Amino acid sequence: MRSRFSLSGGKIRSGATPGCVACRGMTPKVTVEPFRPRDADAVAEVRRAAVPYLVCTAESVAWEAESAPAAGRTRWLVAREAGGRVVGCADTGLLIGSVEPRQGYLHTAVHPAGRGLGAGAALVAEAERHLSAVGAERAWTWVADDGRSPGFAERRGYTRGRRACFLGLDLARAGLPGPPERLPAGVELRTALDFAGDLRPLYEADLECTADEPGDVRHGFVPYEDWLRLNRDRPDIDHRLTSVVLVGGEVASYSVAQTDGRERYWSGMTGTRRAFRGRGLARLAKLDSLRRSRSAGRRRAFTGNDATNAPMLALNRSLGYEQAAAEWRYSKPL
Repeated sequence: MRSRFSLSGGKIRSGATPGCVACRGMTPKVTVEPFRPRDADAVAEVRRAAVPYLVCTAESVAWEAESAPAAGRTRWLVAREAGGRVVGCADTGLLIGSVEPRQGYLHTAVHPAGRGLGAGAALVAEAERHLSAVGAERAWTWVADDGRSPGFAERRGYTRGRRACFLGLDLARAGLPGPPERLPAGVELRTALDFAGDLRPLYEADLECTADEPGDVRHGFVPYEDWLRLNRDRPDIDHRLTSVVLVGGEVASYSVAQTDGRERYWSGMTGTRRAFRGRGLARLAKLDSLRRSRSAGRRRAFTGNDATNAPMLALNRSLGYEQAAAEWRYSKPL
C-alpha cells in the first residue's frame, strides 16, 4: 500500500534538457529551499505535470511531508526560479523496511515549463548531501525511459537497474466484466473500510506480498505503527474503493485504490498471499476495485508494474490497460 514517485522528468529526468545550464557547469538559475506547508499546491502541480500517470493532490503532499516516519530522516525541498515560482521539488531520506541497511531514496520532479534552469541538478545535489549526512550508503531513484533522462542520471554516477512500466486504462469506457453471479464457496468480497477497527489483517497480507514484489530493493519488516501511519490516514487512499478478498475469513488478496477525489485512480498495490495464489483472486479484487471506482466517478485508471512481473502485466492487459510510459530503476553509491 504505497504510492510511487521518484527522480526523473520528474524524477532524475528533471533538469535533463539539451543545453541545461547545470549540465554545462553554469550556476543554476534557481534556489533550493526547504519545503513549507504553503508550497503543497505548487509541489502537487509540479508532480502532476512531470509524471501525469500518478495520483497527486496538495492534501497528499502536505500529509506525506508531515507524516513521514522519524526513522526515515526525510527531507523535502523545492526549487524556485528568480520570480519565486516553484519549478521543481524533491523528497529524500532513508528507506524504511529495506533488507539491506543504509539505503536511501531520492525522488525529484521538475515542471516541464521549468526545464533548462538547472533545477534538477540543484535538487539532486542537495538531496545527495542530505543522504550522505544521515548515513545512507546508496541512493535509489526512478528515471524516465525517454531517451534523455538516463543520460542525465548516468552523468551523475547513477547505474541502471530494472525496468518498469506505467499502464493506463480509459476507465469510463472500459468493457469491464460484471461482478460474478456467485463467488466460490468460502470466498467473500469486502472493502478496506470493513477493517477500520483493526487493519492488522491487511498489514500482515501487505507485508507478505510486498516482500515478494520483484525489484532491486528487497523489502523486509515494517513495524505496524509505521505501516499504520502510512496507510490508515493517507488522504489519497480510498478505503471504500479498496477491495479485499477473504477466503475462509482470512485476507487472501487485495487491491488498493488511490484517487485524487475527482477523476483519477491509481492501483497502489494489488497482491495475493502465497497460500492463495493461482486461483484468480487478484483479478477478482482488482476488478471489484475498478468497478467501485468507476461507479464513484473515476474516469482514468493507472498502475505500474515491474517489466518482469509477467502475471500482473498479463492481468492488467486482460482488463484493457495499455502501456503509457516506462522508467528505469537507477542507483548510486554515496
